[in-house]
Amino acid sequence: MSTPWSNAAIRSEFDTDFRALVEFAKGSRVATGFGYLGPDGVVDISRPVELWITCRMTHVFCLAALQGIAGATEYVDHGLAALRGPLHDDVHGGWYSAIEHETDANGAGIPVEGSRKEAYAHAFVVLASTSAVAAGRPAADELLAQALAAEEQFWWEPEYGRVRESWDIAFTETEDYRGVNANMHTTECFLSAFDVTGDRKWLDRARGILRFVHDRARERNWRIPEHFTADWKVLPDYNRDQPAHPFRPFGVTPGHGLEWSRLMLQARAALIGIGETPGGWMLEGARHLFARAVDDGWDVDGTPGFIYTTDFDGTPVVRERMHWVLCEGVGAAIAQGRVLEDIGGHEDDVARLGEDFATWVAYGDQYLREAPGRWYHELTPENTPGTRTWPGKPDAYHVAQMLLLPRLPVTPTFATAIRDGLLEPLA
Repeated sequence: MSTPWSNAAIRSEFDTDFRALVEFAKGSRVATGFGYLGPDGVVDISRPVELWITCRMTHVFCLAALQGIAGATEYVDHGLAALRGPLHDDVHGGWYSAIEHETDANGAGIPVEGSRKEAYAHAFVVLASTSAVAAGRPAADELLAQALAAEEQFWWEPEYGRVRESWDIAFTETEDYRGVNANMHTTECFLSAFDVTGDRKWLDRARGILRFVHDRARERNWRIPEHFTADWKVLPDYNRDQPAHPFRPFGVTPGHGLEWSRLMLQARAALIGIGETPGGWMLEGARHLFARAVDDGWDVDGTPGFIYTTDFDGTPVVRERMHWVLCEGVGAAIAQGRVLEDIGGHEDDVARLGEDFATWVAYGDQYLREAPGRWYHELTPENTPGTRTWPGKPDAYHVAQMLLLPRLPVTPTFATAIRDGLLEPLA
């Protein structure tokens, strides 16, 4: 059956916007990596150079370079130089999460006072490195090996099968907190690491994290608890006084339900790709997580858009609309639709997913897309540009991946799929 994500006009429009997004992202380049873009597309130098932004931008430029977009390779190599240079801690190992715009007299990065090393940001070092390997960039293999070694040494906790949250700069004191967000992006980077290395360990670890999230969500009517103690007991009231926190908001985040849904389907497809029969929980969980996120998050207060957070009963808490949630909704609808098409016998479900896709793309075009390649990161509950959590336009990653997904299979992951010629050509 025909689906909106296979429509030639939509794919062409997405391709045009991807190219404009890459051009806009080039403005984030600074001496020590990629900086935080303000609303006008100019780097906000009052903010430090952050590891997660530098890695995400490097990943996006890799996706552009793999498609032959002019000038992208230069920006990939700049990002890799920052990861090998000022963002890397040559004394204690690992990567600084945030550094100053200038280096010290020896050319080393200067970590922001009080900053910590974070599993969340480190996951993106692995992602950027895997994408650079797929793009064939010099020394990317060595950087990936270094990043995966750091994953083993500092982040992975084998007794739990998940990653810890953060350390101090010297890796002497770890935080008494564990978070699902860091583990979600670790799952993402593990799937990409499996694709470029062929090492089954990374796929198995991703599956283990996914099973944990599936089981905790199923216990709570498919709402994912985000915050835990160091021994993985749920902290239901964590950050109640900071409900709009950018990385650790109180309560339930529907956007993460959508993102976990897509990752679950990608891991399932990867297992099928190596000849395994995945457990039924993967498809079941992906569908339930998607449905719960949509029911709790989309158009729940009389105005279209996905809200940011709810409590554990599904009552809205933070009603601002984040661009990344819309992107993950579109991506999860595509992934689920493709899987159900392959299985067969789910025509009505695929049709409903197609309706969701079309509705959400139209919403994004009307409210979130300021201009080609320029997306508002946050809207108020009334769908006007907002700044409560995300002022400016620092992130190209969620939009870039959404724009590519209509032309990609569910597996392998983005950079590997493009490298292997699996990006369906434009009509």
